[in-house]
Amino acid sequence: MTLAPSRPTDQRDPAHHAGPMVTVLTDRCAGCQECVVRCPTGALGMDPARWVARAEASLCVGCRQCVRTCPFSAIAVEGPMLVAERSALAAASPSSLPGDVAETRLGFASWDEALAEAARCLDCPDPTCVRGCPTHNDIPGFVRALAARDLDAAHRVLRRTTVLPDVCSRVCDQALQCEGSCSWSLAGGRPVAVGALERFVTERAPVPPPTPAHAALGGERGASLEVAIVGSGPAGIAAAWELVEAGAHVTVYDKAAKPGGLLDWGIPDFTLPSAVAERPWAQLVEAGVELRCGTAVSAEDLERLAAENDAVLLAHGAGVPVVPKVPGVDLDGVEDASTFLERAHVALTGRTRLADLDTAAGARNSAAVVLVLGAGNTAMDVARSARRLGARAVCVDWMDERFAPVRPDELDEARAEGVDVLFSSTVVALEGASGHVTRAVLATTRQERRDRRPEVLAGKTSVVEVDCVVLAMGYRTDTSLAAGQRDLPVVKSVEQYPDRRTVASGILANPAPPFARHQPVGRLALARESARVAAGFARAARVWVAGDALVGPSTVVEAMAQGKSAAVAILAHQPRRPGVAPLPPRHVVVVVDSVGGRTRSAATVIADILATTGASVETCRVEDATRSVLARADLLVVGSWTEGLVVAKVGPSRATRAFLDSLPPLPGLRSVVFCTFGVSPRGTLAAMRDALAERGAEVVASAAFGPGKLAERAAVFGHSLHSELWPGGDLDADLDGASRRGALRVVER
Repeated sequence: MTLAPSRPTDQRDPAHHAGPMVTVLTDRCAGCQECVVRCPTGALGMDPARWVARAEASLCVGCRQCVRTCPFSAIAVEGPMLVAERSALAAASPSSLPGDVAETRLGFASWDEALAEAARCLDCPDPTCVRGCPTHNDIPGFVRALAARDLDAAHRVLRRTTVLPDVCSRVCDQALQCEGSCSWSLAGGRPVAVGALERFVTERAPVPPPTPAHAALGGERGASLEVAIVGSGPAGIAAAWELVEAGAHVTVYDKAAKPGGLLDWGIPDFTLPSAVAERPWAQLVEAGVELRCGTAVSAEDLERLAAENDAVLLAHGAGVPVVPKVPGVDLDGVEDASTFLERAHVALTGRTRLADLDTAAGARNSAAVVLVLGAGNTAMDVARSARRLGARAVCVDWMDERFAPVRPDELDEARAEGVDVLFSSTVVALEGASGHVTRAVLATTRQERRDRRPEVLAGKTSVVEVDCVVLAMGYRTDTSLAAGQRDLPVVKSVEQYPDRRTVASGILANPAPPFARHQPVGRLALARESARVAAGFARAARVWVAGDALVGPSTVVEAMAQGKSAAVAILAHQPRRPGVAPLPPRHVVVVVDSVGGRTRSAATVIADILATTGASVETCRVEDATRSVLARADLLVVGSWTEGLVVAKVGPSRATRAFLDSLPPLPGLRSVVFCTFGVSPRGTLAAMRDALAERGAEVVASAAFGPGKLAERAAVFGHSLHSELWPGGDLDADLDGASRRGALRVVER
């Protein structure tokens, strides 16, 4: 039976109403107030008589946030979006392309332009743009500060989450991140130009340097910590910044002669000026970070670094090029994109031409032809650099242009600069003379769907005369450094049931906004978040991994977010090298399979006692013990009730077993297990200890509590943990010597 909707709260004829028209289907409305909480304009309220939502259409701007967040589909909005046109950004077209490395994408030229764009921001109460940003920048917060012309405040807001605002504002693909997740974008419109506003802040006021620990709030967090970071790219920059501000001594190793990784050699000056790329390391060195460039770190060196430091962070980039399996790929004149870009950077800085480069890939004449295999963003950088070196550039990619991952603005700029971009085309052979590449045989491909590999069409080939071939088909991570690290690279994934806050925000409600090139911005954000959380877990004892080393090739902003996450974890865990006494736990997570009852009561008693140590203690059910929660723990306490029949198999509860089986690697994490039982615990504790040990955790104590005197026994156990893990702490006065000895026996049990 279908029920007719109740009379909507706004029944005006849309033909006589220029603004949005809001309809609340009161028979569906449950009065949950999700729409009221998230409406950015106050257009929604509650009818106190019927306790259903009601709308004031005159206040509605048509952002459709209410539609996306209503769990009962009780709201409909029709009509236009009442928002000013997105500000247009000027583009600089070089009058003479060869040798010109000036930026081609410009920011806002005046305060008036920036303020007009800032005024488009709705300052949403639950901003989806923040969820779409890999670092979770408080975008409404910095835009609000910018609108008040307070650049210092804008920088303070940004600094909470990013150390590369000047870089990211230039190189981020905002359409798939913050801007694609803007309320206006999710409504089908054009979002606030977040990237351009962020850039405006950094161009009008310099990015503040790291604040050394002696002047930083809470700088004692990293006091006496010594950390080695391998790699000086975005992940290494973010980690070093976070650590040095906390008072740690940081040494960064990089095999290159200059720091910065991708920022130094991988992004041309016409996209990211050298002055901007070099700024972070100039500030970090000034703040006390020790930088050792020209120092390669091998797998054999890791053991030494771990012995000399309290923690090691692997943040080396993805430097192994994908090489197609085609004849002739080993000819002279064939090189990977990073090598070419590095040479091109040197050449353009020295204002030479491609023919003058002293490389095997150098052209033999002034009218050189550079063939680029690939048509992604790196391929565009290669081709546009080649054009500035006086060469003709041709990009080929076997994907259909509709599905190619390249940014549309990059593609448009490349074509405007004379780059020939051939989609649905692939190289099937390279031919040469005297050992040097001279010709490329191309085949036509066909691709009908994004999720299907292109098909090479037989018999449809052509030949291109070339002087140089550059492989820009992607990179893989050198796994030699990560040998022995489990589960690498980490696969960015979306859980079957995303967390409730993300679902309620509405970012998943429009799966593919037009501005985001019809990409699923919500799912992309969740996948990036899984990698950021993964960076917070050690992959081996006192060894963390972030950036390309963790997930394979990733973007600048993703690597930065992961580097920061790893540094925060190092500071939270306070690891100590062998021979140095570990510090007492600072953040305890108690995970228990019990909503109430005896197991929950025992967990509460233990948690209350551990809280007297000054440590932060967090208690949650196994269902709520997400990886984000676990990443904060430097002491994990797991409690379960005993399930099964004594005459048969007895062990941890089913939910506890599932939780333990789902745990990521936890190398070196101090852990405690306990259980409650009615008759006998049998192998319950052993099973819990074994499950944690398999993941590298160090189980320091365990106990089983039977019927009777539960609170007393749990208190004795809690006090024993207090004494063992927080030496020198004061036990309760009423815990006599006999009880203390009994507590220690429980721990040893």
